[in-house]
Amino acid sequence: MMDFVDIMQLTDVPVSKRDIEIVERKGIGHPDTICDAIVDEVSRRLSKYYIEQFGTILHHNVDKAVLVGGSVQVDFGGGDVLDPIYILVVGRVTNRVRLEDGGEVEVPVGPIILSAIRDYIKRNFRFLDPDLHIMPDYKVRSGSQDLRAIFNAKSEAPLANDTSVGVSFAPLSPLEKLVLETETLLNSKDVKKEIPEIGEDIKVMGLRRGNTVNLTIAVATIASLIPNLDHYLDVKDRIIEKVKDLSAKLVPEYEVKIFVNTADIVDPENPSVYLTVTGTSSEAGDDGQVGRGNRVNGLITPFRPMTLEATAGKNPVNHVGKIYTVLANRIANQIIEKVEYVDEAYVEILSQIGKPITQPQVVSVSIRVNSPEKWNVIKSEISSLVESEVTNVTKLTNELVEGKIRLF
Repeated sequence: MMDFVDIMQLTDVPVSKRDIEIVERKGIGHPDTICDAIVDEVSRRLSKYYIEQFGTILHHNVDKAVLVGGSVQVDFGGGDVLDPIYILVVGRVTNRVRLEDGGEVEVPVGPIILSAIRDYIKRNFRFLDPDLHIMPDYKVRSGSQDLRAIFNAKSEAPLANDTSVGVSFAPLSPLEKLVLETETLLNSKDVKKEIPEIGEDIKVMGLRRGNTVNLTIAVATIASLIPNLDHYLDVKDRIIEKVKDLSAKLVPEYEVKIFVNTADIVDPENPSVYLTVTGTSSEAGDDGQVGRGNRVNGLITPFRPMTLEATAGKNPVNHVGKIYTVLANRIANQIIEKVEYVDEAYVEILSQIGKPITQPQVVSVSIRVNSPEKWNVIKSEISSLVESEVTNVTKLTNELVEGKIRLF
């Protein structure tokens, strides 16, 4: 067994058996999720450009971004964007590359960033126009000399860019699955065809008290498709029915109460409801920032171990804030899938800056078992699994560049 692997048994009450559980998901149109998605789109595009032009991924970290909401005039039947949404990407990049012949090539960082922002908006929003409603911007500089040296160091495995911890767990609890699948359903193509009035900015908050669940769902709606209050209320009813059907399939053991847009004032004489021009609160109601949203399992889970580390936008080669978080999630899920007698797994992986990413300071695995007498077998199998995953951690880089791994 690798000497940095530590395995222990859990004896506390599982989250799904506690009296109270709280889970949140910020959907693809939420301002924070937009920021996460955009910076990771930028990182992937930079990585691909570096590979195409120079044969390798060069140093970069673009894991900072802020979205400043715009302003709109909106009412039943439509509206106008008065001030665009401002999106600023901040980071460190390799913007100049010295060639073997002594010449130097400038990397078109600006166009890469701006096209990444616009293309992401085009792919994921139906009513948010990247040319009319978005003001994209960037402030990037070259990385520090010491971090570039670590990145470029010749070694068998990349050297860690930071001292950082990656945290994850498996499996999801029934409530966690319900919250995740609720947003996924409402933002699916099928539901958008059936209920096109639903915008992309959907936030789901789940509270479980014993066997009773309150799902509070904020759904931005498209004003141009909603002529009056009665139509709006009908859309809300249809959303509730969709989520009721999903709940009955996923968590039949729970009594699920569904609340949609609870801040609405439905006075027929002076209504105030969640209408948007573009499908996101970014147009006027909210701002966004990288790292404030979902973790790598797509959820915000305050009743579970978490880290404030932002995964999106960090380079996929040696930034352990990204790589170890993804690795922790993979190890936790692999344990549940492959190791018998384990009901729950938590994984924390700690790096040390400048050390190979194949040599973390510790991989802490905490598991809940249903057959304690099998402990020696369980521990041995987990040790082998962890050793294999850590040894092959560099294989995650390509998957991250290709966008094959969920980060938010």
